Amino acid sequence: MSTMLDKFVKWSEFDSYEDFKNNLHIIVPDNFNFAYDVVDVYAKKDPHKVAMVWCNDNNEEMKFTFKDLESFSNKAANVFKKFGIKKGDNVMLTLKSRYEFWFCLLGLHKIGAIAVPGTHMLTSKDLKYRFEHGNIKMIISVHDDNLLDQIDEADEETKGIIEYKAVFSGEREDWINFSKELDDASEKFERPTGDQATNNSDISLMYFSSGTTGLPKMVEHNFAYPLGHIITAKYWQNVEENGLHYTVADSGWAKCVWGTIYGQWICGSAVFVYDYDKFNAKNLLARAGKYGVNTFCAPPTIYRFLIRENLNEYDFSSLKYCVVAGEPLNPEVFQKFYDHTGIKLMEGFGQTETVVSIATFPWMEPKPGSMGRPSPEYNIELLNSEGKHCDVGEEGEIVVNTKKNNPIGIFCGYRADPEKTKNVWKHGYYYTGDMAWMDEDGYYWFVGRADDIIKTSGYRVGPFEVESALIEHPSVLECAITGVPDEIRGHVIKASIVLSSGYTPSEELKKELQEHVKSVTAPYKYPRVIEFVTELPKTISGKIRRVEIRSYDN
Repeated sequence: MSTMLDKFVKWSEFDSYEDFKNNLHIIVPDNFNFAYDVVDVYAKKDPHKVAMVWCNDNNEEMKFTFKDLESFSNKAANVFKKFGIKKGDNVMLTLKSRYEFWFCLLGLHKIGAIAVPGTHMLTSKDLKYRFEHGNIKMIISVHDDNLLDQIDEADEETKGIIEYKAVFSGEREDWINFSKELDDASEKFERPTGDQATNNSDISLMYFSSGTTGLPKMVEHNFAYPLGHIITAKYWQNVEENGLHYTVADSGWAKCVWGTIYGQWICGSAVFVYDYDKFNAKNLLARAGKYGVNTFCAPPTIYRFLIRENLNEYDFSSLKYCVVAGEPLNPEVFQKFYDHTGIKLMEGFGQTETVVSIATFPWMEPKPGSMGRPSPEYNIELLNSEGKHCDVGEEGEIVVNTKKNNPIGIFCGYRADPEKTKNVWKHGYYYTGDMAWMDEDGYYWFVGRADDIIKTSGYRVGPFEVESALIEHPSVLECAITGVPDEIRGHVIKASIVLSSGYTPSEELKKELQEHVKSVTAPYKYPRVIEFVTELPKTISGKIRRVEIRSYDN
């Protein structure tokens, strides 16, 4: 029996990593539009096939078939059209993990408008920047009084940019009640033709990247982008036909579309969405077991909290496969999760600008702490500071060789910033800004962002190795390594540490941690400065903002 995936790959099963790397070929149809060519096709051929299982902390739960999604996305498209949204317009979505996000995203795809997801944690300053630089015409928000206040404040400061503000589930002065509009809208929407039809090079999605340095960049993706996530879903997350996949991700950041829509649905898996008010490891574990999640993806931060629970209390009978990305995984976390579940965490690497581009694929034995090996379509190389190819074991910047062609799923550029695009995409290479080295088996090992490398007493030290050493100590829940200016050494290594429950800061504990690092890694890498903190500054995607920590110390 043919599947949706069969439409987009020449063949889908492989015997080895080499077979996969050499022979995967993704077919990109002309004028591909995910909403029509995947969702609506399912709705016609298999209308009762489950697409999404959704729940929240208020005992609400919903199940949506592809027929449901066709109907609701058509309604959303009609609402957008009613308010003058057309092909190429930018519409911001701050919807947390409400299921309406998927209705709106698909509706925007259908009319060819550009979806601009945003986190509910944005302040008026953040929103003002996005309104102005993203030329946002309309914003659709979840009903959160604080968020709506921030949006109103930003709107007031940028009068004339936002034409319409809409809110789900409630009334607010000067705001459109999107729920009511959706209820009243028609379930029929004809695919546009002529100059209103979409083509593969049109922009469909724009993210303000949650970068760890500098102001957010406006990353643009085109309508062919979802097909690149076949690699993400089928061959990294290992989703199954009629399975249930859970990626922990707020709808405001790119990991959401990595794990809760495009690749998973193309590959026939339903997605699980838990719209929690506040992250709680116990609640997440309970719901994943209750609903029968069988493939799971989360950043290392989440796994660090999960392993602190008594995992013997939870049902893992449905869980078959788990992956991790966002930051390198500490080997200690890998081992503890494996000891409890028998599942080996499979790491991956990618950016808002790409799909998964390096990963530990199913045919590979994971090496804890290693990202894995390059994805098909992605010609990955390591270049040193002189622009030369690195030897085995030599650190260099991860680049994507695009001299012959651009891999499917790579971004189109940074909106309205050709200079920034040229700075990272030059001489036929896309420079990721991430440093790594490759071992004899072709596995890549993350060192850190180029800006995070610390030069101390003539040595170059990446933060990850020191963080991995510290996280092995039972007192350390989370930590971040940065460099502090020093007259003699240039910089010394500093550790900002969040302690586990039951531990209190002390000079004795500092010395114990320093000796611990000396015993498990090169002694010169130990942190000469230790600061105990209650939390670490992070992006919305959970990445530690070391640049913010450095700003305190410089």
